[in-house]
Amino acid sequence: MTDSPSQSDLDPMPQPPEQPDINACCGSGCDPCIFDSHDMAMDEYRQALRAWQARQAGTPPKEA
Repeated sequence: MTDSPSQSDLDPMPQPPEQPDINACCGSGCDPCIFDSHDMAMDEYRQALRAWQARQAGTPPKEA
């Protein structure tokens, strides 16, 4: 008997990006700073999570 993949296996829930350590910032004003990059990654994660939640509920995602 073979196990068929579940819906969660086919469409896994997005995972948030790992937050950088507070001491990882060099403080020299890099552009983008690692914290800016993390903020952008969090925005992408939130969008992906909303889309995933809408798929799980069977409704189309709202446009931002």
